[in-house]
Amino acid sequence: MGELLEDEALRVERLLDAQAKAVELFAAVAERGILAPGVRETEASDAIRDLAGDLLGIRRYWHKRIVRAGVNTLRPYRENPPDRVLAADDIVFADFGPIFEEFEADFGRTFVLGDDPVKHRLRDTLPPVFDAGRAYFAARPDITGAELYAHMVALAREAGWEFGGEIAGHLVGQFPHETIDGARIDSYIAPGSDGPMRRPDRTGQVSHWILEVHLVDRELGIGGFFEQLLDIGPAAADS
Repeated sequence: MGELLEDEALRVERLLDAQAKAVELFAAVAERGILAPGVRETEASDAIRDLAGDLLGIRRYWHKRIVRAGVNTLRPYRENPPDRVLAADDIVFADFGPIFEEFEADFGRTFVLGDDPVKHRLRDTLPPVFDAGRAYFAARPDITGAELYAHMVALAREAGWEFGGEIAGHLVGQFPHETIDGARIDSYIAPGSDGPMRRPDRTGQVSHWILEVHLVDRELGIGGFFEQLLDIGPAAADS
């Protein structure tokens, strides 16, 4: 039992360390102005990849790297919209899944390039919605992925937006989880995921989760995205 507890403590430490490095990477992205008008989404993605390699030694990712701007921010992860040039007043989000020492990070943040108050409000709504979803999860020991997804949809509506994602998160852990579990609905926070989220994973270890918030306004053609660890680590407001 002692070895299992020690192993779990190490897993948590590694997952939190991976997320901390992702926070550092995205702070550097903002600092260096990588997301700028006139830059293509693919160019920005490549620039972030190169910065991650130079700054943190990151060479591998467990899922495709995403930078989406303007109307492309409406599109969920699984879609591949046409490459777009960032405009002066765009809202932009980045979603990266780097691997640190065989542990996956999954981290998404939204940036606003101009002064549009609606876009700033959308960006600023994301962390509180995340924290409200996290509090709902924390208060319900037997919650299912389907129940949490339904609550995230309701939270989006209450905040004045639509929930844009087909899922609201997924399992995370040691690489490669997507290759093994990608076809299983119970690996996701989504409709039809009816098993308890607090359960042993396929290896018998504690399941850890990423929570995703994708808020959109289809009429305005804008969306925002925020994701990080759900069940461990700091709240969105503290990260």
